[in-house]
Amino acid sequence: MEKTEAPSVVTRPVVSEFLGTLLLVFFAVGSAVVAGEYIGTFGIALAFGFTMLALAYALGPISGSHINPAVTLGMLLSRRITLRTAVEYWIAQILGAIVGAALLFLVAKQVPGLQTHAAFGTNGWGDRSAVHLNLGGAFVAEMVMTFLFVFVVLAVTHRVAVVGFDGLPIGLALATVHLFGIPLDGTSVNPARSIGPALFAGGAAITQLWLFIVAPLIGGAIAAVVHQVTHPPQEPVLVADQVSPHEPTTGPGERV
Repeated sequence: MEKTEAPSVVTRPVVSEFLGTLLLVFFAVGSAVVAGEYIGTFGIALAFGFTMLALAYALGPISGSHINPAVTLGMLLSRRITLRTAVEYWIAQILGAIVGAALLFLVAKQVPGLQTHAAFGTNGWGDRSAVHLNLGGAFVAEMVMTFLFVFVVLAVTHRVAVVGFDGLPIGLALATVHLFGIPLDGTSVNPARSIGPALFAGGAAITQLWLFIVAPLIGGAIAAVVHQVTHPPQEPVLVADQVSPHEPTTGPGERV
């Protein structure tokens, strides 16, 4: 019996991260690609926030609904997940973002006159920024925005699972950073979200991609460190967090 159940415990969270990132890219990035001129910055920010909120409730109890390598890094540095789990999540998130971007690209190509080269909801600075933000400004902005988002995720979740009203502040935080960041650099705060669309946009979207991988990861790491100070880890474990895959234990039902 244990042999048939074990794969599902490991597979379900990874599939959830793949699916969640795919849907975030398709719907949230898609709102910027195909509907941006109709809904504006506010609408795009709400699309990211609402999509994240829905996914937090749908997938949070299974995988924690990270759907973001920076969040997974924060969880890893906070010792809520193992390195093996983090690597599996990162792979699933990047693949999910690529598939989501591929599906969005297929839809975008059916819209006459829609520009995708070096655009396609990607992030950028300089001439690719609405306010012509320079490289240094984009780097700092991405670090601080990701810090806020990851810090909120770590603060409202106990270990891994998203339960109760946890999804609400997570969705609001993502919407907030998009309201602030879209005019600056398009807002990444999520390396996977940036990688997927950039692969199909090409051009400057690829050459500038490194910043939207490095800066969010640094912001997520800083959030994990600060969270350890503001929220001491010596607290009871939620039952829902028992679904965390590969969590080391010292005995039946006990954690290290």
